[in-house]
Amino acid sequence: VKIFAPNIEQRDVVNHLKGSPTEEKRNVLVESARLARGNIQDLAELKASEFDAVIFPGGFGVAKNLCSWAVDGKNCTVNEHVNSTLQAFHSAKKPIGLCCISPVLAAKVFPGCEVTVGQDKDVDGRFPDAETASAIAELGCKHVCKNVNESHVDKANKIVTTCAFMCKAPLHEIFDGIGTMVQEVLKLA
Repeated sequence: VKIFAPNIEQRDVVNHLKGSPTEEKRNVLVESARLARGNIQDLAELKASEFDAVIFPGGFGVAKNLCSWAVDGKNCTVNEHVNSTLQAFHSAKKPIGLCCISPVLAAKVFPGCEVTVGQDKDVDGRFPDAETASAIAELGCKHVCKNVNESHVDKANKIVTTCAFMCKAPLHEIFDGIGTMVQEVLKLA
């Protein structure tokens, strides 16, 4: 297992205690290195031939830094290294795992693929971003409704997705869904 991140400036830095942006500037690779305890490489160096699969975690950083979904929605652009990484694994018929908001990357890069970001309706206030499913469909992809503890496998494209924090759920349910996504990626590898 190796961890990669793009060597780019963050769109903005958020003070998560206050829930608001700050004037501070940070680099995605440097911030990712903090989380990975330094064991990380620039995404530009990733070679799909050296790996059996790739998994993209989610989080709002995906929607702000790996693509411009947070600002542009379905009209977003995908970071060039993220795009080339996804394309390389897809071309090599190697599995791709995506959770939380990151399934929008596949929806943007692979028209016609199947993904899940949970539900397409805000069920009991648990899916406040349910409109993302509609945007995915507008991109020509199929959104498959799944519960937070489940994942969806697009066998034709070897793409496995789960909604994770797109659902307001207890952490153990989110953990279970991510676990099923990882298990399904490993089965396809």
